[in-house]
Amino acid sequence: MTPPDNWRKSSYSGGGDGNNCVEIASGPTHIGIRDSKALARGALTFPTAVFTPFLEALKAQPPRP
Repeated sequence: MTPPDNWRKSSYSGGGDGNNCVEIASGPTHIGIRDSKALARGALTFPTAVFTPFLEALKAQPPRP
C-alpha cells in the first residue's frame, strides 16, 4: 500500500521551520504517518477504520521518563 500524497504537518510541530514533527496524509481507505526528519525511512499506513483506535492506544500510554 502506498500512502496518500497529501502530507501535512502536525499542529504540535512547534515554532521555526517545524522540522521536529510527524506528518500525516489521509486517503479514502488508508492513513499514512511519517517522520518529517527521516522521509527516506518510509511511512506507516493504517486502514482508516483502525487509525482512531491506534491514536487512542497511544494516548493511553504513560509518558516516558
